[in-house]
Amino acid sequence: MSMSRVNQELIAQRLNLSRATVSRSLANHPAISAETRQRVQELAEKLGYQQTPGRMGRRGRNSRALTVGVLIGVPAGNVVMATFPYILKGIRDRAEIEHVTIDVCYQAPVDFHPETGRQPVIRNMRQGNWRGVILIYPFAEKAVEMISQRLCTVAVLESYNQPGIDIIDTDDASAMVALVERLADAGHKRIGFLSWDYPIGGHWVARRFSGYVEALFLQGLPFRPEWVLNVDKNTPRLSPAQTADAVARIVRENQVTAWVCAADHQAYQLAIDLPLRGLRVPEDVSITGFDGLDPATGQKRITSMRVPHEQIGSAAVTRLVNRIQHPTAPRRKILVEAELVAGETIAKPGGV
Repeated sequence: MSMSRVNQELIAQRLNLSRATVSRSLANHPAISAETRQRVQELAEKLGYQQTPGRMGRRGRNSRALTVGVLIGVPAGNVVMATFPYILKGIRDRAEIEHVTIDVCYQAPVDFHPETGRQPVIRNMRQGNWRGVILIYPFAEKAVEMISQRLCTVAVLESYNQPGIDIIDTDDASAMVALVERLADAGHKRIGFLSWDYPIGGHWVARRFSGYVEALFLQGLPFRPEWVLNVDKNTPRLSPAQTADAVARIVRENQVTAWVCAADHQAYQLAIDLPLRGLRVPEDVSITGFDGLDPATGQKRITSMRVPHEQIGSAAVTRLVNRIQHPTAPRRKILVEAELVAGETIAKPGGV
């Protein structure tokens, strides 16, 4: 369902309530029972409802000042082929509606050691400057545990084992099924999967890999562990250049004619590296990515799944405000569907 079509009238119909009751529930009006407010707010969040900037959010202008941190798992804000700028736009737009102040911090996950207490992020937590925090990209489980013990926490595009952390994520399984189905429809029978090696890997690669395996099963296609790169921790970890070398070798030795990449930045780099190794994309090798990012000038658009990053960022703010207001509410995990982007990197199997 398109998020832009979701309005208060639809929510009222779904819950058999008046529109006025829905409006007051979204504004956290005390005249509405807590049970009704919770039902309305949970359905609104599930449907992706967004109030327009001209309306009052759930927090009025006279509400007590609320500042939340946004902790982005990169060392700086100028990372190439990154998704966080789109997530951050959604966060900022929604924060304006909710009258929430956002404090953005960039932090390399491998250098993040909350137990030392010396980093600015930790000082903000201890001094009470933040009421909650949104985590973008993977951080170490131990670090997240310490954060969640101090603050209400929402994680974006990553899952954690800690109880009480709300998750806003992509429905990776259905997205991978769509990509593999597109490759199978083009005639590909041997399809590999690759990722890059990351210091803090997180769960997102494993989830997308499991979706790839499920998709192969649904299509009746073979699965071979040797056609999977940088997923199994018991196999050598390869750099991007080594990954491209391995792909070229497997294509020539095993006739693996298509590769599913765990993310767009990996796919775009592979599309650059393979021609340097004598393989054309997509004539010799088809490639898919994940995120729906635009190509650099002169590059072919990768066939991918476009993730609604701005809406995810918006939903993260809504979820965090709700968590701050209801700290003992059950944990929520919200999955958002991605949309297939028909790029220029899939063709019928060639004669490698």
